[in-house]
Amino acid sequence: MSRRSFLALGATALALAVYAVPGAASADPRFAPTDPGPLYTRITDQDTRISLQTLGRPDGKDMLYRISGSVYVNAPGDTVPELRHGTKLFGIEGYNIRRLYREPGTDKLHLLTREIVFYTDPDDPTKILHQWQNPLNGRTYPVVPVNNDAVNQGPFTVTPGFRMPMSGKVHDNLVSTADIPPRYSIKNITGDDFGLRDGMYASWEMFDFYVDGKEARRRSQGLPKGAMEVTNSWTRTGPFVPWTCVAEKDTDAQLVYHARSWTLDSFKDLEPWLKKTISEDYPLYKTSPKAPGPNETSWTSFFHKQLRNGELTWSQWCDQNGR
Repeated sequence: MSRRSFLALGATALALAVYAVPGAASADPRFAPTDPGPLYTRITDQDTRISLQTLGRPDGKDMLYRISGSVYVNAPGDTVPELRHGTKLFGIEGYNIRRLYREPGTDKLHLLTREIVFYTDPDDPTKILHQWQNPLNGRTYPVVPVNNDAVNQGPFTVTPGFRMPMSGKVHDNLVSTADIPPRYSIKNITGDDFGLRDGMYASWEMFDFYVDGKEARRRSQGLPKGAMEVTNSWTRTGPFVPWTCVAEKDTDAQLVYHARSWTLDSFKDLEPWLKKTISEDYPLYKTSPKAPGPNETSWTSFFHKQLRNGELTWSQWCDQNGR
């Protein structure tokens, strides 16, 4: 799930005077050197304060965006009979776990996140799929969840005049929108074209964030604890993911992801079935990253973890894993 960012207002005149000096606030015994609170409280624009809280908790602890939705076939002209346009192939269930992180002794703020999202039975969101039959060749492949470590943003230099406002207002909801068209050469990054046209990955990622006005006003002062209540709508259109072994250059079809997400205070607030799965099989995703580092996408993650950094090609993986 991975893109755009947002912020919030000062506690007391004394605090603002201290926090206005980069590094000075880190001496405050209430805060660890990486806590975002001293940077958060120096911001004077209330819209920016709210925007930042759509990214993470001002207290620097982990929060989650719980993600739930579906994946469909987009086949213009309905030209792929085996992948009929509009077919619901999978459900998707998972989350992004995140926190705001301050570079110690600086006025720079990072967003540190990991994301894990499972492909599920189209009719049962709690049934994780472990295999899938490709209707184009009749072969069955292992299903690889989205497991990206990490998906980070920043740094943002936070001064009292820092601005990252919400986009607008609908009824009493504050709204922010991000329409992002990723386009890059996966072949240049990994040496493998993954069956993409000219080795180029191209997609759309579209996000809408909504914050209730009462919630925003309640959390616009001081240093709020916990996660702000945010709901989100997310749509992606793009190539079939690598484990499906559907080559874009040979297929006039793509995937459409449509999901909604909402904030949770911590990992412990997840449903029992998800907590059990993560604790047993993916314990890394119980917490956010500890420090900034390189990012992954579903494609680079597949390259690192499934192709073992190029020991296998994508075609070899499909040959070896299809049955």
